[in-house]
Amino acid sequence: MDHYQDIQVIADAETSGPVLLAQLFMRLHQMLGRVAAGRIGVSFPRVARTLGDCLRVHGTLADLTALQQSGWQQGLRDYIISGEISGVPQEVSWRVVKRVQVKSSAERLRRRSVNKGWISEEEARERISVLKEQRSNLPYVLIKSGSNGNAYPLFIEHGPLQSTPVSGGFNSYGLSATATIPWF
Repeated sequence: MDHYQDIQVIADAETSGPVLLAQLFMRLHQMLGRVAAGRIGVSFPRVARTLGDCLRVHGTLADLTALQQSGWQQGLRDYIISGEISGVPQEVSWRVVKRVQVKSSAERLRRRSVNKGWISEEEARERISVLKEQRSNLPYVLIKSGSNGNAYPLFIEHGPLQSTPVSGGFNSYGLSATATIPWF
């Protein structure tokens, strides 16, 4: 993880920043499995209550160049500003950027438990109540499922700053529960 590239979304009257960020993120997700699988991580350097308007992609010069040459940003070029691939500064901190899944719909949990054969419909109604639903205040990107077309929030947590890097792989979203990305 010695290089990075910032990609900023530019909202306009027709399309909001979060919608553009979601489209950009989905394009990246679709390409990460084909180019540098597990070797490219992401972060959102302007994260606050929302993920902000900038996606930062982290990796080696070779991996980021291959990603850029794949044309994954096609169709979004009028809505983004892609920075140059640059070297990571000398003095940085490190942090984990990971997906956090919450059990947000009691009805969906009941249906899934019954469909998997874990419990009967009656047991599901008794055991899984609305009181067990979880909520999150984490920033998220709204993702559309490739399998069923349903939209769902992908909650993203930027962990605490660390003084040393932790190596490891990244999932097809560029996120990891253990591997760190440089933070500057």
